[in-house]
Amino acid sequence: PSYSRRFEQGLGMLWPYHKKLLFRAWHRGTREADLLMGRFAEAHMALWSEEEASLFGALLEESDPDIYDWVTARTPLPDSNLRPLLEKMIEFYRVAA
Repeated sequence: PSYSRRFEQGLGMLWPYHKKLLFRAWHRGTREADLLMGRFAEAHMALWSEEEASLFGALLEESDPDIYDWVTARTPLPDSNLRPLLEKMIEFYRVAA
């Protein structure tokens, strides 16, 4: 099966809050934002602690243009508790490229 199919089969192991975050990551409003947030969440979510999941939830509250600009280095990363998560996203997409 494809990666996405295997991931869906493993969803039963995720906490309900994680499942909700995954849904929100894949349903941002634009395909670009869906891919940016959804792919990152799928790759990391199974290993997140509740605190890390909560940080991702806070990141999902940010606007899509802000997140895109941070991850693509168009604007500096914010000096907030989201910075380490954004740094992980940047590294994830740097390696994937």
